[in-house]
Amino acid sequence: MTDNENDHTTPSAPSPAGPHWPTRPETPADAAAVRAVNTAAFPTPHEAALVDALRTDPAAWLPGLSMVATDGPGGAVVAYALLTRCRVGAAPALALAPVATAPEYQRRGAGQAVVRAVLDAARLRGEPLVLVLGHPEYYPMFGFVPASRYGIRPGFEVPDEAMMALVLDASAPVPGGTIVYPAAFGV
Repeated sequence: MTDNENDHTTPSAPSPAGPHWPTRPETPADAAAVRAVNTAAFPTPHEAALVDALRTDPAAWLPGLSMVATDGPGGAVVAYALLTRCRVGAAPALALAPVATAPEYQRRGAGQAVVRAVLDAARLRGEPLVLVLGHPEYYPMFGFVPASRYGIRPGFEVPDEAMMALVLDASAPVPGGTIVYPAAFGV
């Protein structure tokens, strides 16, 4: 539900994560670097604490859906994206949050690369749906549309255009209803 999308280069169509920003699943050794990226990217440490809390929630945390982008092979972590289990009514879905890019790497494609990588990983797992509360001028480049088009809504007030959904599996029915986030989100 929180994001830092100051990484606004706009490709003509969604594409897989590119080689310029190598991406990979987060490892336990990355925890401090992930915390540092989230702390640097946001005005408060809330998002860094959110990631720490989600790591301890076995119902929310999904191995392989916490991704980092680095400044080169074996390099420093410069961007981060996390997908955790949420629900739309009783149906499983994923929540994309946080997305963060270290300030010195913003607007250079690292954030886009890590978002594409985590969405690709979710597709490969057969996940049907991703939800994000974020900037409506950023997330449509990945295919997100207002969640209200599917009858999906959060359990709190937000601008309609900021709550977005991405259907990953068009063969699966899209559930409608209220989004139920993991407890760590506090909503």
